[in-house]
This record gives sequence, structure tokens and C-alpha cells, in this order.
Amino acid sequence: MTEHFSLEELTYSPTAVRLSIDQTPPPSVLANLQKTAECMEQVRALLGHPIKVNSGYRSIPLNKAVGGSARSDHVDGWAVDFVCPDFGTPKDVCRAIMDSDIDFSQCIYEGTWCHISFKDAKRQVLTAHFANGKATYTEGLA
Repeated sequence: MTEHFSLEELTYSPTAVRLSIDQTPPPSVLANLQKTAECMEQVRALLGHPIKVNSGYRSIPLNKAVGGSARSDHVDGWAVDFVCPDFGTPKDVCRAIMDSDIDFSQCIYEGTWCHISFKDAKRQVLTAHFANGKATYTEGLA
């Protein structure tokens, strides 16, 4: 897709492999994934280090299997969960993105990873809080 982000990387899921869930994106999602990969190149350039993608595209069955929101941008190919350990902690990564001029829809500090989506340019920054198996979100980087 781009120099540093392949289709395989943005669609791979160990859960999908384990459950034999097809992760082949439909054409509309493929177009979104292309734009997402291009935006992730901007994030990589900002951070100056390789990025490890934990989750990109999730088919609807995979999203259900992992307990994702029915409205998740992952389902449409707009979101990536990732880390960049050579840059710093996920909080450091979120702070750098928040302070940059990169257009993103959401940047969420998820504790052990960073979630970013590119559906639009609303630049919403959130912090996830986990309790009793559920996530809640607060505005800003906490």
C-alpha cells in the first residue's frame, strides 16, 4: 500500500486466524485502507521510527469476536491500533500526534497502545479508562 505499511499488516489478526475469519476487505474498505496507510506514513515520519501495527481493518465478524464497538472505524478501514516503542510510550506517541499538524479523526490513548483514525479531521483526543471489562473515555490526554 505504501512504503512502510502493507495490506497484509493492516488486515492481519491472530484472532481472525485462530477463528478462521476472512479478513479480505471489500473494495470500499480497500480504498479507505489506502488512505489510512498514507496517513500512517505521516505518523511514522513524525515519530521517526518504525511502527508496530496491532490492529487495522476488522471485518464485522472479527470486530464482534474482539468486542469492538459496532461503530468502530476499524470496520471501515479507517483506524489503526499501534505502538512505536523506539519513540516512547503510547502516551508519548499520542502527545506527539496531538501536537502535530496531522489530520486525524480520533487519537485515543489506550494505555498500552495508541488508537488513531482518519475518517475525517475532527482531531478528537481521548483517554480510555478500563474497569470491569468495559472502556470509558474522557476528553484529552490524561
